[in-house]
Amino acid sequence: MKIQGRMFIWLSVFILAMAIVYGLWSKEAAGTTALFMAFGLSVMIGYYLAFTARRVDAGAQDDKNADVADDAGELGFFAPHSWQPLSLAFGGALAFLSICFGWWLMFFSAPIIFVGLFGWVFEFYRGENQNQ
Repeated sequence: MKIQGRMFIWLSVFILAMAIVYGLWSKEAAGTTALFMAFGLSVMIGYYLAFTARRVDAGAQDDKNADVADDAGELGFFAPHSWQPLSLAFGGALAFLSICFGWWLMFFSAPIIFVGLFGWVFEFYRGENQNQ
């Protein structure tokens, strides 16, 4: 994490320099403000990564002699199969079509979206995947 923190701090220095140059050269408020906000966000991320790196053990990315396999491990749990994204995609497609054809179509798409979202959140609470 130390390397990533340093990268974001150096990125924030670069963004700050570009924001000052852009602001003085163009005299345009929106782009200058966006660059200064990007500077602030980069400083926050860099500070967080540097702050956290002092409190956690060094990872494989901090060791110059580490292999890629040294950082391998469990990535998390992923559902083996699920039909819920299909229902959410169908409901979302109908919702976007309601902008085109009329808002009355939203009355049909909203229940499909809610059922798909409810099913996706609670799919491991019942059925064959209950104990996963």
